[in-house]
Amino acid sequence: MNSTESGSNRYPAATLGVAGKEFAIEAILFDKDGTLMDFIYTWGTWGERLLARFSSELAKRRRPPLPSDLLQLWGIRYDAEGQISGYDRNSPLSMGTVDDLLTLLALEGYKSGLPWAEAKVLAAQCREAADEALERSRTARLLPEVQPFLEQCRQAGLRLGIVTSDETEAAEKHLEWLGIRPYFSVCVGADRVSRGKPYPEMVELACRELGVQAAKAAVIGDTDGDMQMARAAGAAVAIALAESQALERGAFPSADAVISGYHELWLGQVR
Repeated sequence: MNSTESGSNRYPAATLGVAGKEFAIEAILFDKDGTLMDFIYTWGTWGERLLARFSSELAKRRRPPLPSDLLQLWGIRYDAEGQISGYDRNSPLSMGTVDDLLTLLALEGYKSGLPWAEAKVLAAQCREAADEALERSRTARLLPEVQPFLEQCRQAGLRLGIVTSDETEAAEKHLEWLGIRPYFSVCVGADRVSRGKPYPEMVELACRELGVQAAKAAVIGDTDGDMQMARAAGAAVAIALAESQALERGAFPSADAVISGYHELWLGQVR
């Protein structure tokens, strides 16, 4: 008997309630950015640093600058004062991997006249600089209601895991900065699977390592790619977290439920 088959005997089941429905689960898998961690606070700043460094290097090489709206094209929204105000949950910045973004950035360098090899190396170097700045500042904060809900999950005996498009090492680091790493038994980043979101491999790997069946795991995320991943893996329920439930419902056609905060979830014992 493999670990997933024995999961229901090893871990107590709990009832997860959402949108008037109840689901018997043994585990919850969370996306990281925009689900546990404030996406814009971290990645908006990181993206601005990345593009500023790349533009500076293009100028040194007497190449045309990056488009002024490139970060908007990647999915960042700005208000009338030019301040970051939100993000598109189906954008490259939100759903893509770091490698995806570096490919897009290298393409801009190529369009500016750099050889493709040089553009790729430059994008990687600028990423390192942006990462180092993020490491120094530790720019990360929890979304509201996250820690109390994680504590409820712990008390209910649920197994918790991370499934993120970020790289595993970076994700682990962010969880440490946020002070929530001990809640999670597994962390699956895009570098640990051959195909990331919206494919099911992250959920499948996380469930294998947790020793539970995917059908006994809930998935919570902030993009429809998360929801598609959950459905493809056969998860018990796919829950989308949105800034505004009413405004964002249409952005999550694959979700079983859309919530505006963790206060809309409740945990209980299986009856």
